[in-house]
Amino acid sequence: MKFSFSTKMDQFKTSIFNELAAFKKQKMESGMEIVDLSIGSPDLPPPTYVMEELSTHAKDPLQYGYALTGMEEFHQAIANYYHRNYHVQVDSRNQVLTVMGSQDGLVHLPLVFCNEGDTVLVPDPGYTAYETGISLAGATPYPMPLLEENHFLPDLDAIPEEIKKKAKLLILNFPGNPVPALATEDFFQKVVAFAKENNIAVLHDFAYSELYYENKPISFLSVEGAKEVGIEFNSLSKSFNMAGCRVGYVTGNEIIIDALGRLKSNLDYGIFLPIQRAAVRALEGNEPFSNDLRNIYKRRRDILVNGFNRLGWRIQKPAASMFLWARIPSSYTSTEFAYRLIDEAGIVVTPGNAFGESGEGFVRIAYVQSEKVLHQAVEQLAHHKFF
Repeated sequence: MKFSFSTKMDQFKTSIFNELAAFKKQKMESGMEIVDLSIGSPDLPPPTYVMEELSTHAKDPLQYGYALTGMEEFHQAIANYYHRNYHVQVDSRNQVLTVMGSQDGLVHLPLVFCNEGDTVLVPDPGYTAYETGISLAGATPYPMPLLEENHFLPDLDAIPEEIKKKAKLLILNFPGNPVPALATEDFFQKVVAFAKENNIAVLHDFAYSELYYENKPISFLSVEGAKEVGIEFNSLSKSFNMAGCRVGYVTGNEIIIDALGRLKSNLDYGIFLPIQRAAVRALEGNEPFSNDLRNIYKRRRDILVNGFNRLGWRIQKPAASMFLWARIPSSYTSTEFAYRLIDEAGIVVTPGNAFGESGEGFVRIAYVQSEKVLHQAVEQLAHHKFF
C-alpha cells in the first residue's frame, strides 16, 4: 500500500543525531572504543530521597488516575522555589502550569500565538525543539545570530522593522544550549522594553538554571516588567537528573499561562501523580543536592577544557550548563570535523550547524560522562593531530 503523508512532514528530516548514532554504531561494530559526548542526557540519578518518594507513591493504587492538571502542592513548591532562589513572587493559582518536560511546552507554545506565516524570533544557534514548534504552528523562524563578539547575546537592534511587525514571539535561552552563555540584567531589561514596544511575547527557556559555576543565572521573571510580557520554562530533567520522568513547568504571565493551559487540556491528561510528588521533594530540598551536582559538572568541565587546551584545542571554560561550545579549525566544516573526530579519535560530538547556520565553525561537547571516561576522551584525542 502506498501512503501519502502531509506536506508538513517535509519539514521533519532525519536529524544529525540519528546520523551520528548510526556512524557511531558502525565504528563500535568494527571494534573502536567510542566516547559519546554528543547528547545532553544526564548520566547521574536523581537524589535518593526523590527516588524514594516516587517509589512510595508508585505503590499506592490510588495514584493511577488522570492527573488532569498540576497538583496544588507542586504548584506551591514551584512558587516557593522561585521566591527562595530568585526573589520572584509567583501566584501558584494562576501563574504556574505543569508540562511533560519543558520541551512539551516549548514545542506547543507557538500554536498558542502563531497563525500561518507569522514570525518567531529564535536564537541561532538554538535548541532544535524551537524550530519544531514553529514548524508545527506553520510560522516562520527569524534567526537571531549569537556571536562571540556580542557575548553570544542576540542583537535586538539589528532586527528589521518589517520583521518586528510580523513577530509574535521571542524565544531566549540563558544559560543556553548549545551555547552556554549567560544573560545580564541589562540585556533582560532591554528585552522587556523591546517586547512592550513591539507587542511581542517573550519565552525564556531556563532549563539549565541550576547548572552554573560562578554567578547564579538571572531569572527573566526577576526583571521588572517581565511578567507583563512573558513566561519562563523550567524543567527537572537537568537540574535534578529526572530527564525520563518528563516533568517541567512554566511560570509568568497569567494570560499566556491560561492560553497554554487551554491548549494542553486538549492534548494530554497531566503528569503521573507520583512523579509530581517526587518533583515536590526535589524542589523543596534542592540546595545541598544542587551544590553537589554543580561540583561534579565543574570537575568534568575542567577535565575536558584543561585537557583539550593542553593538546592545542583552545576552549573557554563555560560559566554554566553542561556543554562546551568549541570553535574548530577553519579548514573543516562543523560536520566534517565531527565525523573525522569519530573516525580517527572515537569521540562523538555534535556539529554546531545542527543548531542553526550561525553554529557553523563550532561543535557542541556534552560532559555527561564520568571523570574516567572524560580523561579517556582527552587521551584518545592526544593520539591524533587535529590542532
